[in-house]
Amino acid sequence: KLMTDLNQNIKVRTFKEILKGKIVLFGIGNTLRGDDALGPMLVEMLREKVNAVCINAEGSPENFLGKVIKEDPDTLLIIDAVYLNAGPGEYRLLAPEELENAVFTTHDIPLTMLIDYLKSKKNMSIHILGIEPQHLYLGRKVSSKVKQTIILLKEMITNAAGTV
Repeated sequence: KLMTDLNQNIKVRTFKEILKGKIVLFGIGNTLRGDDALGPMLVEMLREKVNAVCINAEGSPENFLGKVIKEDPDTLLIIDAVYLNAGPGEYRLLAPEELENAVFTTHDIPLTMLIDYLKSKKNMSIHILGIEPQHLYLGRKVSSKVKQTIILLKEMITNAAGTV
């Protein structure tokens, strides 16, 4: 699955710009598959430290959509391993429409389907923090490149959203 020139079509955004009002951070990923664990790992690092509701959806995000809706956020930030045609550990803040044809996530249910469902239920600003995985091998730990990125992103998100 190759993507062509995706990065030049992606608008550059900052966490400060998008993290507004009541925030839900929604980490997705299989914690047993190497870098796919990055969403849950980052959300757990931020839990009770950042001024946001942290939801660790692990490998079944569809089971947590009701919780997102109940929280009634102004902003939803989905954190997931995404193939960005970039180096391992590189990340992008994406709008849902930038996911459409260009980006491949690591899950059975397309993120676009989850986002469409959420948008049909609530008016909220939705963004995706996509991080390029190095590997998704079963039984492997998160790669050092992705771990470094997660630590950096933890600081950036905390600075933008504020601490508890």
